[in-house]
Amino acid sequence: MGNAQEKPPGSGGVAGRSGQASTTGSRTRTAGGGSGEKLQNHKAPGKEMMANGTHQENSPAGGQKEQGSPAVDTSYLDAPAGALPPHLARLKNEGNHLFKHGQFGDALEKYTQAIDGCSEAGVDSPEDLCILYSNRAACYLKDGNSNDCIQDCTKALELQPYSLKPLLRRAMAYESLERYRKAYVDYKTVLQIDTGTQAAHDSVHRITKMLIEQDGPDWREKLPEIPAVPLSVQQQHREKPISIEMAQARAARAAQEEVRRKEARFTLLKQEGNDLVKKSLFQEALGKYSECLSLKPDECGLHTNRAICFLKLNRFEEAKQDCDSALQLDPANKKAFYRRALAFKGLQDYLSASSDLQEVLQLDPNVREAEQELEVVTGLLRQSLMDTARA
Repeated sequence: MGNAQEKPPGSGGVAGRSGQASTTGSRTRTAGGGSGEKLQNHKAPGKEMMANGTHQENSPAGGQKEQGSPAVDTSYLDAPAGALPPHLARLKNEGNHLFKHGQFGDALEKYTQAIDGCSEAGVDSPEDLCILYSNRAACYLKDGNSNDCIQDCTKALELQPYSLKPLLRRAMAYESLERYRKAYVDYKTVLQIDTGTQAAHDSVHRITKMLIEQDGPDWREKLPEIPAVPLSVQQQHREKPISIEMAQARAARAAQEEVRRKEARFTLLKQEGNDLVKKSLFQEALGKYSECLSLKPDECGLHTNRAICFLKLNRFEEAKQDCDSALQLDPANKKAFYRRALAFKGLQDYLSASSDLQEVLQLDPNVREAEQELEVVTGLLRQSLMDTARA
């Protein structure tokens, strides 16, 4: 399979070849697993053996482990697996574990051993065999072996017609081989069973464009027949309790969709607000920016944009508050300092306005508007001090 990955402890040497042995130096290992391992040495009984300078002891699952190292949790191996007998259930569970950790080649071996074991043990459970073939097909798909994936999915569907996962995996394999008509049929069949399968929706849209390019406007006439999924199958699927993994996947998809929806709404509102400012419709623009901030309260630019609207509407205290918020997010924001200076000016706090304008010029001496405004504010401050002195 091309996956040269380390076997987990206790998985044995060469899977499925019991009775053969390989010898390396003074160590002899039977291929059935760690429990058949023996070390030839000349140490006195009772003395601990050393490997690479580290004390080791036999682990419960066979093989060896370092003293003091955390025990590997293998409880998942004994989880029930349908009607499979324990030894085959362990193979399936180990395959699942390896698959989750990206060891697709090793997982494929376990599923193959379980499938062969079902035949040898005379296991007659179409549902369990369907799952094993479907799982092995997933390994083939991950490994880029689309033809074998299709073959296993077809076997799974012969055992359990209209099973969702093998249909979806076969569709993906067909698509990877550019067999778009067959892929389209499988994706459409999936959607009859579960209309919420987003991957199938996306693929149907994508493949439709390819088929139109490939077969022209009459592309539908060249499709194989799409089977009609019985209503009983659809109902059974809806009533089937979903797994924890499926629930988590659906929740993740829903969260991603909500993020996309909010992002699209945010972008639209911000653009509408900017357009309204250009038209001097500040009250309307203020509403758009406020709605944007309800979606992204930490967006610095929105606070400075809304401050413009408040300034134009002579709502100076609210403009100052927006600039304060912007400066908390970005302490060196020139726009926030400049617009807060205008707000202070409107509030007749000329000393604070002068201070903010000097901050702007310290950050960027080339801001001509700030220089001009500082002259005006300085004059107003001088006049205010003279008025106070006369009073």
